[in-house]
Amino acid sequence: MPINYSKLFKLMKEKGLTTYRIRKERIISESALQNLRDGKNVTMDTISALCKALNCQPGDIMEYVDD
Repeated sequence: MPINYSKLFKLMKEKGLTTYRIRKERIISESALQNLRDGKNVTMDTISALCKALNCQPGDIMEYVDD
């Protein structure tokens, strides 16, 4: 998959956004969270919700990596 989400998990750690809080506050679905962990496709609604929760831009949480 050419999209890498490692920047997301680093930023979550820096800003104290835990997966528990994501689930508790229903920021994104559990399946979307698992897709992010697995590097799979997620919707723009998921990206938007994470950007809102982290107060960031999409480029801050993901990057394109050429195969």
